[in-house]
Amino acid sequence: MPIGIPPSGTVNGQVLGACPHDCPDTCSLVTTVQDGVAVKVHGNPDHPSTDGVLCAKVSRYTERTYHADRLLHPLKRVGPKGSGRFERVTWDQALDDIAARLKAIGERDPQAILPYSYCGTMGLVQGEGMAGRFFHKLGASLLDRTICASAGAAGLTHTLGGKVGMKVEFFTEAKLIVLWGSNSITSTVHFWRLAQEAKRQGARLVCIDPRRTETAQKCHDHLQLLPGTDAALALAVMHELVVNDWLDHDYLAQHTLGWDALRERALRWSPERAAAVCGIPAQQIRDFARLYGTTRPAAIRLNYGMQRVRGGGNAARAIACLPALTGAWRHRAGGVLLSSSGWFPVDGAALRRPDLLAGRRPRTLNMVQVGDDLLRPSSPSFGPQVEAMVVYNCNPVAVAPDSGKVVRGFSREDLFTVVLEQFRTDTADYADYILPATTQLEHWDVHTTYGHTDVMLNRPAIAPVGECKPNSEIFRELARRMGFDDPCFADSDEHMCRQAFGDRVDFEELLAKGFAPLHIPDAPFAHGRFPTASGKCEFFSAELARQGFDGLPDHVPNHEPAGSSAAYPLAMISPPARNFLNSTFVNLQSLRDIEREPFLEIHPVDAQSRGLATGSVVRVFNDRGEYHCKAEVTERARPGVVNGLGIWWRKDGLRQTNVNELTSQKLTDMGNGPVFYDCLVEVQAA
Repeated sequence: MPIGIPPSGTVNGQVLGACPHDCPDTCSLVTTVQDGVAVKVHGNPDHPSTDGVLCAKVSRYTERTYHADRLLHPLKRVGPKGSGRFERVTWDQALDDIAARLKAIGERDPQAILPYSYCGTMGLVQGEGMAGRFFHKLGASLLDRTICASAGAAGLTHTLGGKVGMKVEFFTEAKLIVLWGSNSITSTVHFWRLAQEAKRQGARLVCIDPRRTETAQKCHDHLQLLPGTDAALALAVMHELVVNDWLDHDYLAQHTLGWDALRERALRWSPERAAAVCGIPAQQIRDFARLYGTTRPAAIRLNYGMQRVRGGGNAARAIACLPALTGAWRHRAGGVLLSSSGWFPVDGAALRRPDLLAGRRPRTLNMVQVGDDLLRPSSPSFGPQVEAMVVYNCNPVAVAPDSGKVVRGFSREDLFTVVLEQFRTDTADYADYILPATTQLEHWDVHTTYGHTDVMLNRPAIAPVGECKPNSEIFRELARRMGFDDPCFADSDEHMCRQAFGDRVDFEELLAKGFAPLHIPDAPFAHGRFPTASGKCEFFSAELARQGFDGLPDHVPNHEPAGSSAAYPLAMISPPARNFLNSTFVNLQSLRDIEREPFLEIHPVDAQSRGLATGSVVRVFNDRGEYHCKAEVTERARPGVVNGLGIWWRKDGLRQTNVNELTSQKLTDMGNGPVFYDCLVEVQAA
């Protein structure tokens, strides 16, 4: 069958697309269409990274698209906030009323309107493309989109100069792979295939993670440290590299900045000192440091779990320094990879049009602290009270921290809330209007990635089901009703896909293949040339020092360090369940059947002292709230740490809460990110 046929009511063929979800792999999809219906989605065998394989979640994408609970028509609330009582209305009724309400609020102060979105789609068009234009023209409050990766991104930027690193395909040639804070089997299955290939060729795999994950079980070594202690471990590794002279002195001299100061700091971090902080044996640290210092080439796959603590930015900085100490960057199979997204030459100004602000400087609100912000009254320091929210590509009632406050904020009867969604999520239950949005099989989009270096194009495979509209079209319609007549609001989705990269990417290649590789050197930093101000790997960051921070990476203790509270003696992390992606896919029955129900992993020692057994209903609590779920007694948890796997919708909880009832709105050391894994609790039988 021909590939790339555009949709129509009776099309038969295969259409190239891209996975929209928040995953480093960003797979190339092939959708098989019969009589206008998508009957199968599989991985594109012609895309090297995808190699014909999809994860268990996205391979069920037709189940998601044609789900019985899919929202097909606009809905208007007729019951109390949160009751989930709605009536069907027409698009004209909904959009006319929404535009009138937003216009009235905007005439008083457009900053009282807050857009709230994240990575329900990673697409540049259906994400912040037309939406960015709409809210810039309106002058609404800006949203600091920090809820996932901003601390690690800041750490990487202050060290390497951007979200850049080694090319993922060369991990197969490494002789040592360190999976640092990465449960690759769950979160980046295509990288795991590369790691397995390297393992078959003799590579040693080391996992560093507070949880004994599926990935940790299949690695040669597992360092099961306490949450929030990664920087201490990295500094102790540096200590051993220095005292044993496992250093590339030439690389340090030519291509780094601040080595003498970092060396002095590292020498203060003996393995014994780090062991006391990390909760692992000093000899294990020595053994790991020897392995890293003497194996060539050595590659680190860093992921975002380790930066969701107070010191997350510093931890990312410390780890990102390691390859320069050993000269690992000289090899194409050496270095570190946290994110590759900084390589992509996106023309963000053309897509989002910040010039439409016309000189206005709206306030910026941090999405992590939406619970507090929705409950704040107007004040000179804060500005106007938030009167309206437009939520798209996100489910904040389920995913934002300290969710008891988030619910109270969304429950305000005077808060006008519009939600663009595919399903009746926890957040949609609090909407005044729910507008049915398309899935990836039904619209155009273009994607960067953060795991490989190919631009990806998504072509619509089918016509939108029901009355669903793409996000872009909804914002176009609202713009028209608001009287926004700038020509950019008439741009088609395909045209915006072309605008995203201008002439820096061959769009005809995207149309023909579904992907277009970026041209990046195989070993991008073999000769230095980092995208920093100095052109070097910056152990010392003058920019951080200018801002009043420590210019060198250091261990920054958690806001809530393990063992610091008698009332709440257990540290809790909340990694994603294997078959969910944040709160996406929670409502697919085939995946729910695998995950069964919300549960908390607890070590046998901690369970025994509390009289708990697998299957016990437990109350997990702290000063912020409480969460009821089942206990699973397992050595996947280390003593003193419990694992509350997420992110289940609140409505699926035993008492209509989820694990974010317990997490805090505190922020990271840099990047203003969340501290989901910096959380103390107690657990008892319910």
